[in-house]
Amino acid sequence: MSWSVLVLSGVLEAVWATALDRSQGFTRPWPSAVFAVALAASMAGLALAMRELPVGTSYAVWVGIGAVLTVAYAMLTGAEPFSALKVLFLAGIVGCVVGLKLVH
Repeated sequence: MSWSVLVLSGVLEAVWATALDRSQGFTRPWPSAVFAVALAASMAGLALAMRELPVGTSYAVWVGIGAVLTVAYAMLTGAEPFSALKVLFLAGIVGCVVGLKLVH
């Protein structure tokens, strides 16, 4: 259960990071609201997962999932240029996250 909550929290991290960019410095109300809700839910889920998982593993997985999804979404929408090397390095992060799960 804690791993599922942690993964969902990592997804929400990508949501709030993207919403933060789209809020244009909190000048746009809807992206700002999405940011606030996703941030609160992401942090709450991280805290809940850390009841059973070590802080280092939890944080690394949370950040890794959020970072990979944020960059992937930005590349898919054209906000960030696509690069084969970026994809390779993102795959490396995913591999590390899976590795942390396997050695838990």
